[in-house]
Amino acid sequence: MPIGENIAKLHGALPPHVRLVAVSKFHPVERLMEAYEAGQRIFGENRAQELVAKAPQMPADVQWHFIGKLQTNKVRMIMPHVAMIESIDSLKLLALVDKEAARIGRTVDVLLQLHVAQEETKSGFTVDELLEAAKAGQLQGFEHVRLCGVMGMASLTDDMRQVRREFALIKNTFDALRTGVLAGCESFAQVSMGMSDDWPIAVEEGSTMVRVGTDIFGAREY
Repeated sequence: MPIGENIAKLHGALPPHVRLVAVSKFHPVERLMEAYEAGQRIFGENRAQELVAKAPQMPADVQWHFIGKLQTNKVRMIMPHVAMIESIDSLKLLALVDKEAARIGRTVDVLLQLHVAQEETKSGFTVDELLEAAKAGQLQGFEHVRLCGVMGMASLTDDMRQVRREFALIKNTFDALRTGVLAGCESFAQVSMGMSDDWPIAVEEGSTMVRVGTDIFGAREY
């Protein structure tokens, strides 16, 4: 199915309050433009060099989300281009993003990444780590990052009951922060979870943002 039709199908299937992030990693700009021409404006990349290379070639109204593991030495590189960093996985990274955003005089939207999946390769705060950091006031006092919510991934498994439980844990953690320490933070409103294989379950469990690649662009081109 052509990319434009895939985009239209997804937009038609998603509830109005759920935003679609087109995961465009490893795909050339020509394919991204097909999605853009079909109305897609949010694109997700997980490699700093690739995002920086693509951004100048795409229209100015594209919103770039960084969704992968962000190395500290790549923060400065992506800062002029990103609308949101979805993968803040440590307090150290949060502080560095705040510092680099201040350096160029802008404010960057961020999501706090939760690690609830079984795979050790995935990064992020554990639920307890994030709740403790919030309780200790360690998520506050930053002037150049805007805390917009949480992001997480479910385990890579065929057990959809487990996937649902993990998504529910992410949403419950968001709710605990939203109604607790971060109750006064109006920007804290997003839950980014769900990909091509599991986004319908994620939406049912409260996702407001899904990250879809294969169902839009097909198999990756390495």
